[in-house]
Amino acid sequence: MRYYLAIDIGASSGRHIVGWMENGEIQTDEVYRFPNGVKAEGGHLIWDIAALYDSVVEGIRQAFLKYPAIESLSMDTWGVDYVLLKGDEEVLPVYAYRDSRTEAVIPQVHEKVPFAQLYSHTGCQFQPFNTIYQLYDDLSNGRLEGVTDMLMIPEYFLWKLSGVKAREYTNATTMGMVSAETGELDLELVDALGYPRQLFPKLSQPGTVLGELRKEIADKVGGNCKVVLCATHDTGSAVEGIPMEGDAPYISSGTWSLLGVKTPKPITDSGSQKANYSNEGGVGYNRYQKNIMGMWLINELKRELCPEVSFPEVVKMATESDCDFLIDANAPDYLSPESMKAAFDRAAQGKLKTTGDYFRCAYRSLAISYRDALQELESNTGKRYDRLYIVGGGAKNSFLNGLTEEATGKKIIALPIEATALGNLKIQMEV
Repeated sequence: MRYYLAIDIGASSGRHIVGWMENGEIQTDEVYRFPNGVKAEGGHLIWDIAALYDSVVEGIRQAFLKYPAIESLSMDTWGVDYVLLKGDEEVLPVYAYRDSRTEAVIPQVHEKVPFAQLYSHTGCQFQPFNTIYQLYDDLSNGRLEGVTDMLMIPEYFLWKLSGVKAREYTNATTMGMVSAETGELDLELVDALGYPRQLFPKLSQPGTVLGELRKEIADKVGGNCKVVLCATHDTGSAVEGIPMEGDAPYISSGTWSLLGVKTPKPITDSGSQKANYSNEGGVGYNRYQKNIMGMWLINELKRELCPEVSFPEVVKMATESDCDFLIDANAPDYLSPESMKAAFDRAAQGKLKTTGDYFRCAYRSLAISYRDALQELESNTGKRYDRLYIVGGGAKNSFLNGLTEEATGKKIIALPIEATALGNLKIQMEV
């Protein structure tokens, strides 16, 4: 039996999952889980990159304890965030995408390169946390002086494990700086914004073998294996892990919801720009998708209103409510408010009476946002679809799935599977 290790780190937790092929299907075993989350430091939101690295190494050690012969490992994480290096030394802190540091520099970036021009080059949707804006804040504050490398979060950890600095295609496409035409980093944009060219080398594709674990790492974890690039952007791996029949839209439902469809090449027309659709890298295809609100609404409301209550109880309260008020789930007010309840209250003006009302409002508003994004997708691709696949944590929520089916008129195929880990493992197995 050949065993492979997928390390999947999200904004709230990370998991080490060992996988193997048995009877034609990938079997999995979660061998380690650890917490993650942004930290407030110096008026900013940051990642504790050192603590994360320690957890990554400990999880590999746990994997080798249970499965002494592992063929390879790879890692996926969220997109857009990165670590700056001066040689082998980290430039700290490592900022988190929810930090507000880009607010002041976004107009400056668009003054040099208007967003319409950015979109025509890259097909990347506007998000205030896109790497292109984070880097401009670094440039403005002198943080790029003497910097030799910029590694996206999974690339950074894979370098720490293997000693090889590589830039992986699917995660690079979250930066807002990859050419939709060439699939490489757009040096015209790099030069226009004054970024150092050495930070933007050639990209590597999923399936690239970086080497083996460094000796000191192998000694520490009690084993050695190949280190491979999967689709290191977690959504890239998740889409690869969906057992899909033909082409159909998908929602990767977690903290964020990512709704999209596979296309042969990027779609960068004005309709796509207006709808804020993004084109991101897949494994041999383009992912035409939109980053929209997800379980963040529910999680934050639960944290404030009823932290001791289980999620099934939250759903029960929502089903017992008859509230028909809706919010615009994708409005900036809900991105990172000090109080999610207060944000809902400002919109509702007293229409939310019970705890269940808040949750019903959130779930119904998410379903409506899925409907609207799907209608835009069909309009922009010129195709109609009869199915919608839902994977990730949200796929387990039958109440939200029912609301989505009602709102969209599509057959919902909910797959409560670890699609991200499955995609990560699948790519490793094909090396």
